[in-house]
Amino acid sequence: MSAVIIHEVRRGETVYSIARQYGVDPRRLMTDNGVPDPGDLAVGQTLTVRFPRQVYAVRQGDTLSSIARTFGVTVRQLYRRNFQLGGQAHLTPGETLVISYLGEKLGTITTNSYAYPYIAPSLLDAELPYMSCLTPFSYGITAMGTLLPLEDGRLLTAADQLGSLPLMHLSSMTEEGYFSNQRSSLVLTDPAIQQNFLDSVMETIRQKGYRGVDVDFEFLFPEERQAYVAFITALRRELAPMGYPVLAALAPKTHADQPGILYEGHDYAGLGAAADFVLLMTYEWGYAAGEPMAVAPIPQVRQVLDYAVTEIPAEKILLGIPNYGYDWPLPFRRGETMGRSLSNQEAVALAVRYGAEIEYDATAQSPFFFYTAGDGHPHVVWFEDGRSTAAKLRLVAEYGCHGAGYWNLMRPFAQGWTVLDGLYEVADPQV
Repeated sequence: MSAVIIHEVRRGETVYSIARQYGVDPRRLMTDNGVPDPGDLAVGQTLTVRFPRQVYAVRQGDTLSSIARTFGVTVRQLYRRNFQLGGQAHLTPGETLVISYLGEKLGTITTNSYAYPYIAPSLLDAELPYMSCLTPFSYGITAMGTLLPLEDGRLLTAADQLGSLPLMHLSSMTEEGYFSNQRSSLVLTDPAIQQNFLDSVMETIRQKGYRGVDVDFEFLFPEERQAYVAFITALRRELAPMGYPVLAALAPKTHADQPGILYEGHDYAGLGAAADFVLLMTYEWGYAAGEPMAVAPIPQVRQVLDYAVTEIPAEKILLGIPNYGYDWPLPFRRGETMGRSLSNQEAVALAVRYGAEIEYDATAQSPFFFYTAGDGHPHVVWFEDGRSTAAKLRLVAEYGCHGAGYWNLMRPFAQGWTVLDGLYEVADPQV
């Protein structure tokens, strides 16, 4: 039996009729898929279905830790198998917990994702059990080449409580939140500034308890590509004695000499050798100012992977997975039309609200739909669902990658985490 079935809703179906069809609990089906009361569905939306192998009815005096010990599982596994807990250990006598599900998984992978300091605490708690690592976003660079601070205390506390490894995120971002190659150039080309920057990074790691670094310098000047490799090498040399990893985020290239400011400063072979791991940022083909299309079409993702594994060992690669979609007004006019970013659950809610039927592009392996807003203007929405997320996650096993890196945790997507737990065991931090 498959560890997870992805059901496409047909006209006339309800949560309760689908639950009866598969013999599962309708309330759990709603929770695992982020379906709000009263359970309205859109034609074409997906529901992920899993089948419990072993369940347990909570008794007076039980704790999540005691239940985990009894059944030889971890607390984090119980959270992942019971999304309704929301990462909270509060139990009610009589409630049913799933200890394990039927079906074989594809293996164990490492997962990482990003969160801004203002993420809702309840959302963060619910998602962290699915993350091997958490990367608060972001420590940038000042105009003087020093480290921009980040109010990351709450995120670090949550990561510690829920067992995710905290990675310090270094980016070439400014105080205004934009990537700047002028700022990164300061660090990459001035040895004194670079050493001061590295010293600040190491001091922050010691003070705040970070257990590794994730570096994301974007739009680099082409002539600084080897300086970037040297910087990652120097950073890894600082962290290696502590056993802490360095991860480098890479633009989604398909060949070594790919033109464009996003690509030319990233040397796949050099950075792959310099870093412990890399994240392929395989998303944003569909973007706010671009023509409406899937955010991460599978053929384009495959092209990046096909090139990446010729330059970098697959076991070093985390595949980037988007946790968002876009809503574009129509007709699209380049330079004028701007899409609005939205969560995958918000996309489905829009389809329900306007009675839109969700379609699925078999080539891109992504869902989309059209609707007409209250002001009479037509729109198209591309987003992610259980099918598209599973398609991307299966590539991790197919190519032998180390794991998956999600951008990002800021938007709710219960179905996405249900699919992840159905396909893989999430690795606990090793550092």
